[in-house]
Amino acid sequence: MERLNSQLHLENCLIMQENEKLRKKAQLLNQENQALLSQLKQRLAMSDQNANNTPDSFADLSLDNNNATSTSRKPKKN
Repeated sequence: MERLNSQLHLENCLIMQENEKLRKKAQLLNQENQALLSQLKQRLAMSDQNANNTPDSFADLSLDNNNATSTSRKPKKN
């Protein structure tokens, strides 16, 4: 009985360790997702602004896509 208890305890500890690893991975994925969503919103706002202000908005969008590689960039203010 004590041996079974020890085995179950060990299995429980391993499951808790795995859960902690998965929780940390989920947090990182959530942070990445939030950064990508923010970047997408910035690009959409910039494309809306460019479409309303300039007749050559397609050229501006292609430049923005090449320059926006960092998720921590802030949108340009014109």
